[in-house]
Amino acid sequence: MTSTAAQPDQPDRTDDATRAHLLHYLREARDALVWKLDGLSEYDRRRPLTPTGTNLLGLVKHATLVEHDYFGVVFDQPVEPLSWTFHEDEPNVDMWATADQSSRDLIAEYRRVGEHSDAVIQKLPLDTRGRVPWWAPERAEVTLHRIAVHTIVDLQRHAGHADILRELIDGAVGLRTPGDNLPATDADWWADYRRRLEDVARGFIAD
Repeated sequence: MTSTAAQPDQPDRTDDATRAHLLHYLREARDALVWKLDGLSEYDRRRPLTPTGTNLLGLVKHATLVEHDYFGVVFDQPVEPLSWTFHEDEPNVDMWATADQSSRDLIAEYRRVGEHSDAVIQKLPLDTRGRVPWWAPERAEVTLHRIAVHTIVDLQRHAGHADILRELIDGAVGLRTPGDNLPATDADWWADYRRRLEDVARGFIAD
């Protein structure tokens, strides 16, 4: 597969501001996902917390596949193969860590893939064209700009999933550091707040 636009050695400087914004939000999502695993046991990193099995380490593994394919396969940019393979016999294999996959190795792999993604965004013009073979043919032709935005949206959504999972595990919350984006209150305030919300919600229970 070959991208249809020329790919010069030097980036188009007119895109620098947009490129910087894309990299900022991509890195922010990446860091948030990984940070939500800090301080947890292997069990808590892996255990499924929703009926569909969503778990923290699985989100990191999935994000690795997302970036690997969107910034590697789509734009024909050589990237080191992943340590595991996505296959139809195990359709959700990217959403959980097997017993022989360590947190350390999966996080390191995500960091490596992320560095490749950053390098692609920094190297290629944002209007570089590529093709997403797993999308419907009528929308498979894309630009690097579009894929960068698409990936940021995808990863930020999963970072939100990770926020909720981590709070369910041990109550830890925050955007970049513990509690940094919440009111400066204490546990009693939050307990009262939750009771108030529950009381309002119960007022809408059908008879």
